[in-house]
Amino acid sequence: MSLTVIAQRMGITSFQRLVTGLVLSTLLVGCSSTSSNNVRVVDRNEAAPQRPTVTTGQYVVRRGDTLFSIAFRYGWDYKALAARNNIPAPYTIHPGQTIRFDGRSGSTPTAVVTQSGSTPSSSSKTTVIRRPVGGESAAVPSVAGKPAPVPMPPAGPAPTGWGWPSNGVLIGKFSSNGSLNKGIDIAGDLGQPVLAASDGTVVYAGSGLRGYGELVIIKHSETYVSAYGHNRRLLVREGQQVKVGQTIAEMGSTGTDRVKLHFEIRRQGKPVDPLQFLPRR
Repeated sequence: MSLTVIAQRMGITSFQRLVTGLVLSTLLVGCSSTSSNNVRVVDRNEAAPQRPTVTTGQYVVRRGDTLFSIAFRYGWDYKALAARNNIPAPYTIHPGQTIRFDGRSGSTPTAVVTQSGSTPSSSSKTTVIRRPVGGESAAVPSVAGKPAPVPMPPAGPAPTGWGWPSNGVLIGKFSSNGSLNKGIDIAGDLGQPVLAASDGTVVYAGSGLRGYGELVIIKHSETYVSAYGHNRRLLVREGQQVKVGQTIAEMGSTGTDRVKLHFEIRRQGKPVDPLQFLPRR
């Protein structure tokens, strides 16, 4: 039966209603199908996952690295890493220098794992960690033998007089579970002041650690350091002494998808909950 005949029998008003209903039904089915198949919810409110302490392989220092940034990246206490590699204070390192995680004496490796993914021969004794272009290197295990125990310095008292690193809403809390947030996240406005949480010395200022954007690391004692990530602009330099409450950076969104400050406190290289140190507010 043609549409013209149907329209004549139903009347033009009823026919228009029928057509409208069919069109709406088709649209709703299409929208439902699209929603169920293509829409994903992604939580990006976390810092880059932190791997456990790396105790195998070695790392080749690149320009911009410091012993503190390498220790921070691989979950080490900087003093323990320095002791393992016989690096005396003030812990100066140089591009091309090898930093070992497995406790073996420095020597020329018999095989190298390159960016192209080649593998060492069966006679290899060591491997080398190299950072791929545009990202952070992964931990490459030692081929032979077990790593020596990691030497850890005795724990010291926590610095006193901690202050909040910035004003704003707390949007992310510390989690000790695997790859979850190893600090806290504070929302704020672009360019908002980021403050030193305690007295100390700036031991890293740069963007070499994947997932942290423009980052500042401050050493507060032989045991504690703090980190401030995703800044728009850094206002301090390595080696500079800072006081609690001093502006060290401007809040930004580097390395993340929204304006916020990612803040960590680490004791002997291990992340601890910053809310245990910061005053209640």
